[in-house]
Order: sequence, then structure tokens, then C-alpha cells
Amino acid sequence: MNTKEILNKEFSKQDFNGELQSRELLNTYKVIACNYARMENAIAVLSDLRNNVSYIYYGKFSQMLGMNKEIKDEVVRSVWEENIFNRVHPDDLADKHVQELCFFNFVKRQPVNKRNDYYLISNLRMKNSRNSYIPVLHRMFYISTSSNKSLWLALCLYSPMLFDFTVKCMIVDSSNGQMKEQEKHDGIQILSNREKQILSLINKGLISKEIAQILCVSVNTVSRHRQKILSKLKVKNSIEACRFAKILKLI
Repeated sequence: MNTKEILNKEFSKQDFNGELQSRELLNTYKVIACNYARMENAIAVLSDLRNNVSYIYYGKFSQMLGMNKEIKDEVVRSVWEENIFNRVHPDDLADKHVQELCFFNFVKRQPVNKRNDYYLISNLRMKNSRNSYIPVLHRMFYISTSSNKSLWLALCLYSPMLFDFTVKCMIVDSSNGQMKEQEKHDGIQILSNREKQILSLINKGLISKEIAQILCVSVNTVSRHRQKILSKLKVKNSIEACRFAKILKLI
């Protein structure tokens, strides 16, 4: 299971019961996405995380990336815009998924009335029509409804890099302009500090009895933490847990 699969798990386990989503509200955000594409000549992707569908709007920047000049706005039965991902540098694409997972967890921890204020800004390398990599500005918003804690929509924008943006990734609070640099581990609160501690010891090859002695706890306590770690990371064994914890910079 890679980072994208972990994100899929996070999206799908949200409780959408009782949500007040409506066709009218969805259409409002579709118009917003379309306007971004038209006014900024950007590529705008609005993903419905509940129904696993994306609405993609192509501004003129898509031609610079070598996409078909006749390409039309489209609906894709996935929350992943693979046609766009194929143009992103592989290293940047891997980072992008990790950043989005971090940002997802960051937004989930915010008060419901603040969630729509934040967006993620990062730089990517994407192939242009000449098959050369160019710098691209990527922005992402998770859109929350007010009825419960789920994040219903995600909006991704791809546009030309128009300024010197050396920081890899930032979280921006649009209500006050404050910016916070995001590292890969930032915002990830999947594991508690004790669970990270135990997983680090597991990664060093220690067994539960040895971990219990080091931490001065019972073997049963260590075993309970191990089960919680596997459950939270959605993996089957400790080897996979260590591997994905490294990807997410948890250990």
C-alpha cells in the first residue's frame, strides 16, 4: 500500500451520513473551479471524495503541457487526475501525495468554521509540449461542509510558476495571509508519540518483550500498541508499518 492508497483509505472511511451536500452546492463549486480555469488559464480539478468522481476544467495552460488543443472539460470516475499526474516528475508526484496526506490530517484537526480558509501551495516539475520539465504552481483546497467533520471536496489548481518560489510546500491561511512551511512529517498525527516510539524500536529489530523492558511497561501493553499501529496505518504486519512510517516521516 502506497501513500495514494492510504489517502484513499482516509477519504473512504469518512462518515458522510447526515451530510447536507446538494446538487446546487456541488454546482456552485464546479462553477468556481471552471472560473479558475478560465480566468487564470489554469487546469482545475474538483474531486468529489464521497462519490469518487472528478470534474476537470482545462485552461490554456494545458496546451503548454502538451495536452490536446481540442481537449474538453471532462468528468473522470476517480479522485485521481492520472492524465495530469503522468506529466509530473515522479519524485514530485510522490512528494505531492505525501503532502496532501499531511494537509488532509492538518485540515481535519482544524475547527469546522476554519477549514475552508486553508490551502496548500507547492511547486512541481511537469513535462511541457517539448518533453522538458518546467516549474508549475500547484494549489490545493479541501472543502468541508458545516454539517459534520468530513471533507467532501478537494480542489487542485495547476498553473504556470510566475514568481520565485523556492520553498517546496506551504500551508496558507487565506483569512489572514499567514504561511507555514510544511515538511513531509508536518500535520501527520496518525500515531501517538508512544506508538511512534514503539514503532521506532520495532524498526530496530526489537521484539515486544525487549520493548516492554526498555519502556518499563508490560508485554500486553506493547502488544496493544502494536495492534493500534497496524490498524491506524491500514497495514497487515510490522514490516509494512515500518515501511510506510518511513514514507510519512513518522520514524
